Amino acid sequence: MRIRPLKLAFALGLLLALWHVCWAALVYAGLAQRVMNFIFWMHFIAPPYHVEAYDPGRAGLLVGMTGAFGWLVGLVAGHIWNLLHRGA
Repeated sequence: MRIRPLKLAFALGLLLALWHVCWAALVYAGLAQRVMNFIFWMHFIAPPYHVEAYDPGRAGLLVGMTGAFGWLVGLVAGHIWNLLHRGA
């Protein structure tokens, strides 16, 4: 079964971008440190990090870069998938 690499690229890029929009929203709302502390606590880890204050420029860069990275990984993964399933 062949897939369309551009569709996979868009889907993965959007997924990663939206995930980081959620993180930026948690930072903006002042809840990110509590969420991160809870996640570390569940994994039996003492939280080693401190969340800084929200910066809209940095939040945009985070969302844009992770979206672009997800798009690139999706594109490459789609082409690799099609190469591996060429005869199927």
